Amino acid sequence: MDPHACHAPTPTKRVGHNDQSLSLLGTIVFDRLQPRTTWHPGNFLIGCSFLIFILTTRFIGRRYKKLFWLSAISPLLSVILSTAAVYATRADRHGVKIIQKVHAGLNPSSVKQIHLNGPHTTECAKIAVICAVIALTEAIAVGRSFASVRGYRLDGNKEMLAMGFSNVAGSLSSCYVATGSFSRTAVNFSAGARSTVSNIVMSITVFVTLELFMKLLYYTPMAVLASIILSALPGLIDIKEACSIWKIDKMDFLTCLGAFVGVLFGSVEIGLAVALGISFAKIIIQSLRPQVEILGRLQGTDIFCSVRQYPVACLTPTVLPIRVDTSFLCFINATSVKERITEWVWEGVETSNGKARERIQAVVLDMSSVVNIDTSGLTALEEIHKELVSLGLQMAIASPGWKAVQKMKVSQVVDRVGQDWIFMTVGEAVEACLAAHKGTALAC
Repeated sequence: MDPHACHAPTPTKRVGHNDQSLSLLGTIVFDRLQPRTTWHPGNFLIGCSFLIFILTTRFIGRRYKKLFWLSAISPLLSVILSTAAVYATRADRHGVKIIQKVHAGLNPSSVKQIHLNGPHTTECAKIAVICAVIALTEAIAVGRSFASVRGYRLDGNKEMLAMGFSNVAGSLSSCYVATGSFSRTAVNFSAGARSTVSNIVMSITVFVTLELFMKLLYYTPMAVLASIILSALPGLIDIKEACSIWKIDKMDFLTCLGAFVGVLFGSVEIGLAVALGISFAKIIIQSLRPQVEILGRLQGTDIFCSVRQYPVACLTPTVLPIRVDTSFLCFINATSVKERITEWVWEGVETSNGKARERIQAVVLDMSSVVNIDTSGLTALEEIHKELVSLGLQMAIASPGWKAVQKMKVSQVVDRVGQDWIFMTVGEAVEACLAAHKGTALAC
């Protein structure tokens, strides 16, 4: 389980404050993002002042090891000093947003209020499923981000069990849905937490605060809470990694940017939704136009590879080896694959007219990348076979996945092509085609 993630349920009677870290940027810059709320410079001044104070103490603590305690207590000092300042100046009367009254103590038991046969049970079940999906997605995403920074392994099953137990326990006292909160996890991380003991200490601290000190937080400004959370963010923003992603894969960078912008101007849920949407769009786009490559033999070997990637690879006369680079040959890409193969076959036939020794006699389909296939993919294979037969060409299939072979047998594609024309490797298929048509390979 992620040692930094906080899964403690949040009571419904507590502060109605948005717990998303980057969304709180509005608290500092604009007070709140809602257009109906008037911006006040006092919130900006308090937030920026204590943000600078926390970052400064953290810098001092890192530079001077003996003063490590200074960065640890700076958030607490910020709360105490800001609360005292607002109380002394009565800044809340002049537009500074404060926490105000919060109910002290723990929520009473709500076991008797649980009804599983009421008129709203079905609607509540739908909402519960949506909340569970969002909570799990957010928790795993947050956990993985911090696990990559700290270099430890995240167990998703334990994360789900922890959230499940915390939500079951929290539901018995009218608590919010628990998840791996980004903001509280970021604060935990910046404080140097290394294990789940930090969550136990935090729970005890929250319990004592709820019982004894809630009245003292009445004048605590909202902006200082935002500054504490934002102070944990600089270490989580890796510009070099973003630049590296841009160089490696533009679509991955677009996913990263979409998630960042969604969280910054919306919430973690919106950011995750944007990232998932872009990721699914990327998968669909790549599935629509899979790579289909013409293969050639490397000199002195039986290895066949893409002639576009390796221009030194030798083309085999009378045989056209083609590789289909998709793990799932399905309705999305079957037509595209079929059209590209038949186009290359027709080009080969037309360019070799009048040259008997170079005329294509067989086509070998390398399906080593094809793990699975659906009915549309099977239909495409049948149509390719019919097209080749009409041109007087032999079709051979090399190294298909076992699921694909099984479906090809059931649909009788293997019978139409011929069991003798299904091979383990492209080299075997090419040699069989050359032998059948008494051809000779290039000297390579």
